[in-house]
Amino acid sequence: MRAIANRAYGGTYPGQVTSPATTPSWTSPFDGDLRGDLALALRLADAADAVAMARFDAADLEVQLKADSSHVTEADLATERALRGILDAERPADGILGEEYGTSGETHRQWIIDPIDGTANYLKGIPMWTTLIALAIDGVPRVGVASQPALGRRWWAASGQGAWTNTPDGTVRRLGVSAVDAISEASVSFQSIAQWDEVGRSGDLLRLSRSVWRDRGYGDTWPYMLLAEGRLEFVAEFGVKEYDIAALVPIILEAGGRFTDIDGVESISSRSSLATNGRLHDDFLTLLTSSPETDR
Repeated sequence: MRAIANRAYGGTYPGQVTSPATTPSWTSPFDGDLRGDLALALRLADAADAVAMARFDAADLEVQLKADSSHVTEADLATERALRGILDAERPADGILGEEYGTSGETHRQWIIDPIDGTANYLKGIPMWTTLIALAIDGVPRVGVASQPALGRRWWAASGQGAWTNTPDGTVRRLGVSAVDAISEASVSFQSIAQWDEVGRSGDLLRLSRSVWRDRGYGDTWPYMLLAEGRLEFVAEFGVKEYDIAALVPIILEAGGRFTDIDGVESISSRSSLATNGRLHDDFLTLLTSSPETDR
């Protein structure tokens, strides 16, 4: 294993990051023109890919500790700075919410950025990490890009414009969720046992695992994209911030799925998430709130 330089992080990491309360429904029609915003988001992803890949798997990667004891690398910081620089130049009136440098500007139009989602993978040289870029308008995520440059994959969407991905051979394909309509036939990702245990819901997770066809903890952004591609029917996690999930919302919705918090509320600030293929969303909510079984 390569050596990693560590030191305490003294940046402006926000302890509590909030976004405006959602007023419109996420599925309500949107009549604005998002083509320019989506094009910008894709260019932002190009810039982020270049910065983050330049230091990926570097032997002397600098890793610091945040106030919450999570890790941040020099690449997280440099990537967010690069994205903020572009946004300051091209969208100076828009607000920004980023994982590493907090919130600035107005919230009517707010770019929500996670420069490297999956920092723990990044610092270990594991290629399963993602740059997440979203534009929320009046609190509703309308544009989303998820870019995994180490794997050569990217997913993107904007309200009313469909959800898309690039295939391994470089062609572009439209995304669509699965048609599975029975929980017993569903394949699910629960992220990690520890997440569910920390919020006292390990019994719910066990009941879920007994009810579905297949369960795995794929982790971070990738399972949401597998859901949008029609390969999973359920993804849920706890402890998520706005920048962890905002970009995922339009991709899931435009692929035909449904996205809420674990209680069925349309919110990116509830610190939980539940994404499904839509057909099974209410069934999963009922399953997760039914009388708990005793773990055995």
